[in-house]
Amino acid sequence: MKIFIVMGVGILIGRFLMTGRIKKWNERLAMLCTLLLIFSMGVMLGQKENFLSELSSLGLKSFLFFLIPTLVSIILVYILTKRFMEKKHSDSEGEDK
Repeated sequence: MKIFIVMGVGILIGRFLMTGRIKKWNERLAMLCTLLLIFSMGVMLGQKENFLSELSSLGLKSFLFFLIPTLVSIILVYILTKRFMEKKHSDSEGEDK
């Protein structure tokens, strides 16, 4: 819950109090924090003794976590597009004539 409150306060500050000059520095700070986070994650992974042996199974799991939601999303968008967009498109063609 604390995360949502902090995020909401950040959104309000960003929307109403940030000027152009401050936004530029905020973008740089956000980039620096992102790079620090990625570096820290790399250090944590590098400290694991059996990281290289786990890397292949980790890669497969990561690939499946990417592949399954992507395929389901594509299939759902295709089905919904066929169902709703085709009718709307054919209705607008009838109005032109």
